[in-house]
Amino acid sequence: MNASVLPSPPANESSTEETRVGPRPRKLRAWLFAILGILAILAVLVGIKASQIVAMINAGKHFVLPPESVTSAKVQKLEWTASRTAVATLVAFHSVTVASELAGTVRQLGFESGASVRRGDLLVKLDTSTEEAQLAAAEAQAALAKTNLGRASVLRKDGANAPADLDAAESADREAAANAAVLRATIAKKSIRAPFDGRIGIRQVELGQVLSTGTAIAVLQSVTPVYADFWLPQQAIADLTLGQVVRLHLNDIYPKAVWTGSITTISPDVDVSSRNVQIRATFANSDGRLQPGMFAGVEIVSDTARTALVIPETAVIYAPYGDAVYAIEDKDQTLTARQKFVRLGERRGDLVEVLSGLSAGETIVSSGAFKLHNGSAVAIHNDLAPGAEVAPKPTDDK
Repeated sequence: MNASVLPSPPANESSTEETRVGPRPRKLRAWLFAILGILAILAVLVGIKASQIVAMINAGKHFVLPPESVTSAKVQKLEWTASRTAVATLVAFHSVTVASELAGTVRQLGFESGASVRRGDLLVKLDTSTEEAQLAAAEAQAALAKTNLGRASVLRKDGANAPADLDAAESADREAAANAAVLRATIAKKSIRAPFDGRIGIRQVELGQVLSTGTAIAVLQSVTPVYADFWLPQQAIADLTLGQVVRLHLNDIYPKAVWTGSITTISPDVDVSSRNVQIRATFANSDGRLQPGMFAGVEIVSDTARTALVIPETAVIYAPYGDAVYAIEDKDQTLTARQKFVRLGERRGDLVEVLSGLSAGETIVSSGAFKLHNGSAVAIHNDLAPGAEVAPKPTDDK
């Protein structure tokens, strides 16, 4: 039997198979190398970042914040005279709007705006020609009535007339005298005079002007002395007495001037809406610089003094849960700040009283406390620190 011979594959088919199988391992190796390279790069980056983080952690453990720059002050013990402050309104000792009581035409002006006048000085004279003519007739009638009364009296003594005739003559005499007096009063009222010494304001009328009843002529005020009216809470009533010393100042106008007066009136009632009591003090005002309508600061001074611990008000950190200050302590030759809660009392000028929480002589942060916390390192720089005064006064920078 003839052995069957299998046909051999064509040469071109075997070469094609080798081409399909050969490149695959090379591509896999290339991808494998690429992945390994990326992983190596990531490992290097992770190692670098980890070393940086470790270095930052180690640096943070040994990092010390630089000290904060602050100013300092001592807790002082001062003798304070008990006092209260308030805002007052100045009121004239006497004040009136001079007006015409009767109608008439202005015939004479006796003052200039802003002038000082004396009591009884003529300010305005109205036309009185009609009243003067009527007065002449009334005086003539009064003279005739007086003559008739004399005759009736003589006749009555002789019994030549009836008692009714004498009564009629007496009545006519009184009536004529009254008519003349009415006209004289009318003429006097048309001469408007100053009711008291004082300074008159801007004139509101002119020569020849016809005035009606009640027409304002000018405001007249007496400012020597002058009143200062102010309000205090009802708790202050127990500490107030008539004659108590009051100091007044006008820092916005006369920064260096102080007027001294006394309490002259304490209102007997308390305002129901504010629970405040009105107080009136009197000041001499001999120089006339205090003018009605001004507002001024007043200080009611007590006769007793007390010892108070005081600090600059700028040192206090106000908060709803309590007021606090930072005390400066020396720990291992390093100045640190420690927070202390305080209870405050009266304020005067730049200073505030400390009722509890601090002791005399302690050093505290007077400015810059807002940037501190417990244990903060501080550096004291008092070169440009502002001073704290009980009665600060503005300075002229010019």
